[in-house]
Amino acid sequence: MSTLKDRLRTDLTAAMKARDEVRSSTLRMILTAITNAEVAGKQARELSDDEIIGVLSTEAKKRREAAAAFSDGGRAEQAAKETAEAAVIVEYLPAQLSAEEISDIVTRAIAQTGAADLKAMGKVMGVVTPQVRGRADGGAVAAEVRRQLGA
Repeated sequence: MSTLKDRLRTDLTAAMKARDEVRSSTLRMILTAITNAEVAGKQARELSDDEIIGVLSTEAKKRREAAAAFSDGGRAEQAAKETAEAAVIVEYLPAQLSAEEISDIVTRAIAQTGAADLKAMGKVMGVVTPQVRGRADGGAVAAEVRRQLGA
């Protein structure tokens, strides 16, 4: 079993004992999402820590987008709930890359692939994505690739 999944389960137990409603409900939701990912497809399997980080990234992004939608719709209470859930999820993600670190990774990938224009964006993203998975927002990475390729 993955160590990250064990940590999530242990933290869920601690949150339940502490009667921390937001943390316990968020951890339950995360563990459910992981279980759903494990049983998706033709055969059930155990997710690796890297795959679990991917699930966590997806869930964090959903919370950020929902918080933005709720605040735009004037529903501050729901937005605060989504933001609190996102904060719990982020605790389990690796440290996020800074804009400078993303820029450096993209620059190296462009040099490695020999990309010259926007037509090669897919090739560059193919090299960059595994390096930043779980540590940077895909939209920010794609924007940096576009910027460096001169779009």
